Amino acid sequence: MVPRASFPGPGSHASGVHCRQSSSSRGKLFWECFPFSHQPQLLIWQSAGYTFEIWRFQEKQEEWLPSNSEAGEEKSPRCSHTDLCSNSDIFLTASLSPQIFPLFRALGANGLLIEYEDMFPYEGHLRLLRASNAYSPSEVTEILRLARLSELEVVPLVQTFGHMEFVLKHPAFSHLREVALFPNTLNPHEAESLALVSAMIDQVLGLHEGALWLHIGCDEVYYLGEGEASKQWLQQEQNSQAKLCLSHIRAVASHVLSLNHSTTPLVWDDMLRDIPQDQLAASGVPQLVEPVLWDYSADLDVHSKVLLMEKYRECGFPRLWAASAFKGATGASQALPPIQHHLRNHAQWLQVAGSGPADALQGIILTGWQRYDHFSVLCELLPVGIPSLAACLQLLLCGGFAEDVKGRVENLLGISSSEAADAVSEEAGSFPGSDIHALVTQVSLHLCSSVDALLERNRYVTGWFSPYHRRRKLIHPVMLQHIQPEAFRWAVLVQQLEAALQRVFYPDAVEEWLEENVHPSMQRLQHLLQDLGEAAAPLPALSNPRRDTGQDPKGLLPRLGCSAVSPGGTG
Repeated sequence: MVPRASFPGPGSHASGVHCRQSSSSRGKLFWECFPFSHQPQLLIWQSAGYTFEIWRFQEKQEEWLPSNSEAGEEKSPRCSHTDLCSNSDIFLTASLSPQIFPLFRALGANGLLIEYEDMFPYEGHLRLLRASNAYSPSEVTEILRLARLSELEVVPLVQTFGHMEFVLKHPAFSHLREVALFPNTLNPHEAESLALVSAMIDQVLGLHEGALWLHIGCDEVYYLGEGEASKQWLQQEQNSQAKLCLSHIRAVASHVLSLNHSTTPLVWDDMLRDIPQDQLAASGVPQLVEPVLWDYSADLDVHSKVLLMEKYRECGFPRLWAASAFKGATGASQALPPIQHHLRNHAQWLQVAGSGPADALQGIILTGWQRYDHFSVLCELLPVGIPSLAACLQLLLCGGFAEDVKGRVENLLGISSSEAADAVSEEAGSFPGSDIHALVTQVSLHLCSSVDALLERNRYVTGWFSPYHRRRKLIHPVMLQHIQPEAFRWAVLVQQLEAALQRVFYPDAVEEWLEENVHPSMQRLQHLLQDLGEAAAPLPALSNPRRDTGQDPKGLLPRLGCSAVSPGGTG
């Protein structure tokens, strides 16, 4: 679902439709679930999260019922996914949840899929899985209470096969890796492996009593079959990688159902796609889980997706889900979501819904990944992705993104309609986190290029404060007023951004995002300002540059440091 190292696969931490949180794990993701209508032009949706009982295809087109509608229950479910990795786009803080959940609802979602990863308050021998800023049990309870207030059905996600880095990175569990060197995948041959994920499931469901669905992940199970135990097992003629995969999925799903037959396991579908139809049908897995078909590409192959849906239905899967993306699927270090890409992705899914088997798709999950995997950098922060989320939801609801649909997004978010389908709005709207959206956009679009322009093309810098001048601390005082304002402007804006991020995210997430996206450019400005200050300070007069020999003034660099530049007059 979310792109990992190469391309998207399902997901991670908390902050949107599907959320995943972990200290260095995949970042929050956001999903919005929408039930598909039999008629392709209409997809009914609700706000963040999953309201799965509503995720049913309608026999006819329905009008979208706003959250304050008195016309009865909403007709279709939509799910938002939140990725809650530590050191990630952790938007679900105590202060923001009361604001963001009602927005999800207003946008049309009726469910919230949360992948906690290392943000879950595991206890006992699993306590070491917790990130330093993991939620407490009371905080999880509060999140669930706030979700209920906004009529969002919460669906927890627990990775149980692939994307197990947040577990298998720990020495205490590293012996359960499929391949000893890599913490991605769990060894399915070890009884302790099933006991481990079963204990994780037990604790998560213990805080999510009555959950209608539990997502057990199982996407991108890299290196499966490459471990020593697997190699030996695969030497037996009747064994295959597909059989190994299905056996583990069946064991995990059976455990979930043994705890509560009313909790249905969901799985990402990528590991099932290439398994022969007869083998998949005979495995027993179709009677235990509901697959989520994910594809985040703008040129999604509608015909292939329809054929895949038909295959799954013929194998015996009674219900299927779709998953798109509104952020976190176009680049591991992407800062701003390419909204047009995501709109095209959702338009293609509408075609799939209208062309596939009747009543096959129960709904769609709009993912908003925060990291490609546990060790990757942060991609788009949730506040920056909200306009994309709103636009994609509206497209699904209205069957397109015409001017009137843009106007609806404008009204919901308090932004101009011309910006509704563009990621480059630099003016704050009225939605939670809109100040972060505006500031991040300015920094992402202009900081690096502005610094480059100042240092390399600004005529006052290149003409009167060149590297030659900086090394010798030479500056005409009047040049300060031409050079300093631009540097100070960015310093002030970055301070505003840092303060806004600190109100929403945990300190380590703020530190990471700034270090990755801001500090490289700001350090160049800092060095410039430092050199300006030293050059402007009165020091013994130096010779005229025209008479200078080109050698460093005697003792100057040892005394002031290699980055220093001489002050004084014009020579």
